[in-house]
Amino acid sequence: MKNNMSGASGKRLINNPYTKLEGYNCFGCSPGNDLGLQLHFYEEGEFVKSVWKPKPHFAGYKNILHGGIQATLLDEIASWAVQIKLKTAGVTANLDLRYRKPVFVDKGEITLQAKIEKFSKRIANVQVALINADGNICCDGIVKYFVYPEQIAREKLYYPEFEKFFIKD
Repeated sequence: MKNNMSGASGKRLINNPYTKLEGYNCFGCSPGNDLGLQLHFYEEGEFVKSVWKPKPHFAGYKNILHGGIQATLLDEIASWAVQIKLKTAGVTANLDLRYRKPVFVDKGEITLQAKIEKFSKRIANVQVALINADGNICCDGIVKYFVYPEQIAREKLYYPEFEKFFIKD
């Protein structure tokens, strides 16, 4: 299945404001977690995206990216879509993923993308996809997120002021 979820042109890099928090060590996005995924993000149209190069130690079966790592990647990109597009934070309520093709760890960078499909009654349905270097969707689905009101997200999840996600030129 080829990628048909691509966004409009014009990238806006997303800063990770959590790096300033003491003890911050997120497996998905902390640049200081040497064992983690160290994801970086950008906004492109209605999407939040990330480009990531798999490392061999994230393989399950020989040379194939572990399914749990794929799920983690898509859960993480969904979280950032909520933070950027809904301007608040939340927690994962459900992952519904389809593994369509193997993702080989030695075949180059993959692209992760997420967009808010629906938001109602504090539940966001986030459409996610993992796309290989050839442009094929290897894993996709919906991540349901329970979304907190902004003030609660600030108190419980350290959600910063929205402007902190973007570096001013």
